Amino acid sequence: MVKKQTVWLLTMLSLMIVLSVYYMTAPEGDEMAFINDEEWNQNESGDDMAADANNEEGTIISQMSAEEMFAAIRMQKQDARDKQHEQLSDIVASSDYSADEKNDALQEMQQLQELQTKESILETTIQANAQYDDVLVRVEEDVINVTVKANELSKKETNNIIKMAVDEFGEKPVRVKFQPSN
Repeated sequence: MVKKQTVWLLTMLSLMIVLSVYYMTAPEGDEMAFINDEEWNQNESGDDMAADANNEEGTIISQMSAEEMFAAIRMQKQDARDKQHEQLSDIVASSDYSADEKNDALQEMQQLQELQTKESILETTIQANAQYDDVLVRVEEDVINVTVKANELSKKETNNIIKMAVDEFGEKPVRVKFQPSN
C-alpha cells in the first residue's frame, strides 16, 4: 500500500507542475485572479464562482472552473487535516506528554477520521441520489456546508440534501449551495 507521505508528495508535485505551467502560459502583466475561502463562502446565490480579472480591453485574463475550485478546496481541506493528524501523531509518539494527553490526542484522531468518513459518505450519497456532477461537503465547527455542482437546485432537492446531512451528522445547521456546471 502506498504511504500517505508518498501520496501527499505526488499531489504536491502535481499541483506544482500545474501551477508552473499556468504561470509560464499566463499573459504578461501584474494582473492575476486569486480566489480565497471568503470569496467561496460569500457566494451564497450560486452565481458563477469562476474568478475573472479583466484588463483595460475587457478580455478575461484568468478563469477557474468549478472542477478546479472543488479540487482546490478538497486539497486545502485535506492538507489542513493532514497537518492536524501529524500534530496529534507527534503528541502520541512523544514522551513529553501524559497518558491523558495522549488518549485525548488519539480520540481526536479518531474523531477526525470519522468526520472524513462521514463527509465522504454524504458526498457519495448525495451524488448517487440525484446524479449531480460533483458534490463537496465540508464540516466547519458546527455548520455543514454542502455545495453541489448543478445548474440549479429546487426546494425539494435542497430539502433532500439537508435531510441526508442531518441523517449523517445529526442536528446541525446545514448550508446548501449550488455551483453551475458550465
